Amino acid sequence: MKAARLHLLLHVFLSAGVLVHTFEPFTTTLVVGVGAALGRTIYNYLHESCDSKWIVFNATGLQVDLQSKLFGQHIASRIILKAVTGFMNNDNPKKPLVLSLHGWTGTGKNFVSQLIADNIYKEGMDSSFVHIFTSELHFPHLSHFDTYKSQLQQWIKGNVTNCGRSMFIFDEMDKMQPGLIDSIKPYLDYYEKLDGVSYRKAIFIFLSNAGGDGIIQAALDFWKAGRDRDELELKDLETVLSVSVFNNKKSGLWHTSLIDKNLVDFFVPFLPLEYRHVVECAMAEMKARGVRPDQNVAHQVAKDVVYFPKTERVFSVKGCKTISSKLDYYT
Repeated sequence: MKAARLHLLLHVFLSAGVLVHTFEPFTTTLVVGVGAALGRTIYNYLHESCDSKWIVFNATGLQVDLQSKLFGQHIASRIILKAVTGFMNNDNPKKPLVLSLHGWTGTGKNFVSQLIADNIYKEGMDSSFVHIFTSELHFPHLSHFDTYKSQLQQWIKGNVTNCGRSMFIFDEMDKMQPGLIDSIKPYLDYYEKLDGVSYRKAIFIFLSNAGGDGIIQAALDFWKAGRDRDELELKDLETVLSVSVFNNKKSGLWHTSLIDKNLVDFFVPFLPLEYRHVVECAMAEMKARGVRPDQNVAHQVAKDVVYFPKTERVFSVKGCKTISSKLDYYT
């Protein structure tokens, strides 16, 4: 459908160019104007722009995705849905949305970022308005700290100037140099504009393993007490999470003013995954591949995963991170 429409647009545009040679000067000017307009139409059709054609929030889509694709994360699902929906439905937010996602590897932090992008941007994670920073890739050298601060400020300002509905994802925050993230504090604060630029409609997402130990301990305590993990609530984790992240000297959020000044809207805990969640991940992966989900295969994959504590074997060490590669072996 897209190819057919593009072919038609190109045909009309080229036809307009041919017609230029058959009219008098006044008429030629008119036809050239039409051709230019058609050229802009084709350009806008092919190139992503910061408007409602390319950026539109799908609240129902996000809800369905969180319910059907994210497993074992009842707290995170609830927070993410309410926070993103409330923010995107607010035409005049007072500040950018700032989410800090915490938990062990393979629990769904990166995946949730993808789901958010998929339900805001037509191009999803491939959108030119979604920007990902990885500590070890973009900020690897301690000696370049001041340069990184300046570059980070310029990147944020330049991209938000280009599109106010930009999204910034900072992965591996636990590996970022402490103090670096403070360079973007002004952009996350309650300013209407900074140097003529408003940052209030942007979204900032921090991903980190920091605080994961505290989350695991809380989940393990619930399990040992015979309580259902679904009884765990944000209030059981939020304080210990924010404090542990703030005081973690190895974290990019160590003593950061973003926490000290309450600029992080939500600390979102991602719980360790159990055997049943790994089975669900395997089933979902098979479905995503267009393969008929097979419970037997899913259980084979789940049994091949390493669990901890060593004796109880309650939680998956790597969550669902290795499911895709293990499915390659079993299918």
